[in-house]
Amino acid sequence: MKNTKKEKIRIVELFAGVGGFRLGLEGKNKNNPFYEVVWSNQWEPSTKLQHASDLYIKRFGDKSHSCEDITKVKTNFIPEHDLLVGGFPCQDYSVAKTLSQSAGISGKKGVLWWEIHRILKEKGKKSPKYLMLENVDRLLKSPASQRGRDFAIMLASLSNLGYAIEWRVINAADYGMPQRRRRVYILGYKQNTSLYKNIKTSKNKLSWLLKDGVIADSFPIKKNGNVNNFNLSGDLEYISKNFNLSKSKSPFMEAGVMIDKNVFTIKCTSEYNGIKITLGDIIQKPQNVSEEFYLTKNDLKNWNYLKGAKKEKRKSKDGFEYTYTEGAMIFPDPLNIPSRTIVTGEGGSSPSRFKHIIKTKEGKYRRLTPVELERLNMFPDNHTEGVSPVKRAFLMGNALVVGVIELLGKSLKKKIN
Repeated sequence: MKNTKKEKIRIVELFAGVGGFRLGLEGKNKNNPFYEVVWSNQWEPSTKLQHASDLYIKRFGDKSHSCEDITKVKTNFIPEHDLLVGGFPCQDYSVAKTLSQSAGISGKKGVLWWEIHRILKEKGKKSPKYLMLENVDRLLKSPASQRGRDFAIMLASLSNLGYAIEWRVINAADYGMPQRRRRVYILGYKQNTSLYKNIKTSKNKLSWLLKDGVIADSFPIKKNGNVNNFNLSGDLEYISKNFNLSKSKSPFMEAGVMIDKNVFTIKCTSEYNGIKITLGDIIQKPQNVSEEFYLTKNDLKNWNYLKGAKKEKRKSKDGFEYTYTEGAMIFPDPLNIPSRTIVTGEGGSSPSRFKHIIKTKEGKYRRLTPVELERLNMFPDNHTEGVSPVKRAFLMGNALVVGVIELLGKSLKKKIN
């Protein structure tokens, strides 16, 4: 059934972080958005202080927000919703039989993907019509011993629950955004939706990937090679034990669609001719940057060493001598192109090979500020204000690029409205 303009898509946001999905989908029109978050969950198990959840509440309010271990949240506590979203952790998704054969297959303990699966399964007929998930792109080729097995388990389990899936590896910078951040975005459509039926009846799945699909609408591509078509045969336990035992390359490419366990996937390259935002475009004015972010001359020597090429003799703790080599990184980071990927260790003054360093117009070297890191992920300025600069950098290292979610949301709205 199509949605009228008055109807809203109710969202449940899992692994919410500081609200990247919410910002991208609800957008600026908070008075009458097409998308509306009706429940959210954020819990960091490794710390007592829940900085991300606290900031989420500070920005969006505490109504229908849960700061509780998702494994302890009962499904009937989660309200009915139309769209489930989340950037879930990338882990080993292997499955095994439970002690009770009647209980069927259970996921590996502690793996949060299986919490998404649990919610969808236990919701049953009331499970959401749509899914929008995000993960690191290595999901398509993990684990190393069975390339692509984890993604195969995900796809097969979602097919068992009645969903068709399309996915795409998107580098935000390829579409004009200010950060080179490659992530896989996974969209799902339940059997009772028009999108599922459109995929089912499509005689040419390649056309869906290149033109007709939700992702293609906002992120155009061109095919690079032949279509790889195969079936995810067997139950989840069989796939977990037997998928791609040859240890060859993963059969999953950058773009793909799956329905009834039939997979169609292609290599692709982006097609974009619009405005491109660079690192230099998001830099704050000097008067707004604290002195703590600037490097001294002594600091610069250490940074130059860590960023530079190396070939040196080293000795391990057990006395083994070896030659350590690594290539040079561009230093400082160029301002005329999008930034490198933000990492969780971006904050703090200690020298690091992976942190960003820029050279200002005044000839000074400095680290990126929390506001600049927010801008690289296309968050509002000072969205993470209220915690330390180091924690703000960590939160942005864990976040997604809001602009990608915004475009996916617009395309999904267009297709279902």
